[in-house]
Amino acid sequence: MTTITFKDNPVTLLGTEVIVGNDAPNFTVLNNALEEKTLDDYSGKVKIISVVPSLDTGVCQLQTKRFNEEADKLDDVQVLTISMDLPFAQARWCGAEGIENIDVLSDHREASFGKKYGVLIKELRLLARAVFVVDANDQVVYVEYVPEVTDHPNYDAALEAARNA
Repeated sequence: MTTITFKDNPVTLLGTEVIVGNDAPNFTVLNNALEEKTLDDYSGKVKIISVVPSLDTGVCQLQTKRFNEEADKLDDVQVLTISMDLPFAQARWCGAEGIENIDVLSDHREASFGKKYGVLIKELRLLARAVFVVDANDQVVYVEYVPEVTDHPNYDAALEAARNA
């Protein structure tokens, strides 16, 4: 796996690295109404899974807003943003920012997503920045573990992968 840093300091990622061609691991997270959501809930759709450490930081906000804007232009693609933020904080942030085209989900309870996708930062109990594209048959078709957590992902490559899935 690529070495991941947070503010130029190496961090330890827990879980299993996801590789293009793998079956997408199922996971359990919470939506803003505290209801459990799994990968199975989005079965039959192409999925962009945008992973951010916290919606309350600048790059995470921009990443989430960008995918929210792009989601409106994508046919049959569901965008999910997953962070360790509490569902209440996510709901408040989404309301304030007008986020309506994507599902914002919380992994705070069990870190199920973080462990299964290899993005749980041991030292911080936050998720590393990453983007996964999963096709309608739940096959992973694109993976980006962003090497420096404070950097942006490659939006164009992820969107292109979703369009081609």
